[in-house]
Amino acid sequence: MTIDRRTLLAASLAAVPASAAAASVTPATTIALWPGEAPGLINRSLTEIVLERSKNPAVRDRALTNIRRPRLDVFRPARPNGAAMLVIPGGGYQRVVIDKEGYEIGPWLAERGITAFVLFYRLPGEGWRDPANTPLADAQRAMRLIRARASEYAIDPTRVGAMGFSAGGHLCADLAVRHMRRVYTPVDAADTLDARPMLAAPIYPVVSMDAAIAHAGSRDALIGASPADSFVTEHSPDLQVTRATPPMFLSHAADDKTVPVANSIALHAALRDAGVPVEMHLFERGGHGFGWGRRTAGLSAHLWPELFLAWARTHASVR
Repeated sequence: MTIDRRTLLAASLAAVPASAAAASVTPATTIALWPGEAPGLINRSLTEIVLERSKNPAVRDRALTNIRRPRLDVFRPARPNGAAMLVIPGGGYQRVVIDKEGYEIGPWLAERGITAFVLFYRLPGEGWRDPANTPLADAQRAMRLIRARASEYAIDPTRVGAMGFSAGGHLCADLAVRHMRRVYTPVDAADTLDARPMLAAPIYPVVSMDAAIAHAGSRDALIGASPADSFVTEHSPDLQVTRATPPMFLSHAADDKTVPVANSIALHAALRDAGVPVEMHLFERGGHGFGWGRRTAGLSAHLWPELFLAWARTHASVR
């Protein structure tokens, strides 16, 4: 079915934790990333589709495909503390997850005073020029738009971070290491602003494009099944770390059978070698795709969001 914006936003309330709903934190605002059509559109028949993947009617697990109009859905706290997070859901670069890595973590952050901007980004295989850099173009543009509209949302533009999950974790890390890479032509004054997140939190992230440890589905969707060595290097965040890379928080479960934990370990090593502040939590159990924590109830991995907040406070991004 084609997406209906009001239906999608209203239905998202079913995924909001009870405490967040009580605080009236809802994704009531949407910001289009680009004026008019997004740059580089080739497939003009692209029409958005929402897929419901959950077999449990009490738990929503939707994903969005055929994304033609990338955007930010905003979760606004009742009492903003000035901090903001760009939230980047995963989906193997073949879809963008809506609920467990977007509409659930958004209210969780907003409950704690952090304005959350959930990014629905374009996918490389859906008809765009320069497909491997199309998701990064949306992430860079999103960071700049958040800063451009900081006063509207009571945000300190120096306190904007990024968080991503799985393939969204790759995009989060890619933004952190290639925030200065020009991947689109500026369209307005917002594009004069910095795209560098003040900190980044890739959660169970796809990182390496090395076939030995890469998540094959994400790799093939982003750079193809037989990429040149230069493409592998360019799109592996662990090989692009510099001293300009922002501090990072990494979280991964050792029993992840989808994205090998070696991805986070490689990124951690690269950050350490470059002298970039980094904290990593490797949990014994949790599997892949546990989102904001509800799916790991009873496990230590359930604690990762609170661990992230404690770490972020040491870097003055949340208070």
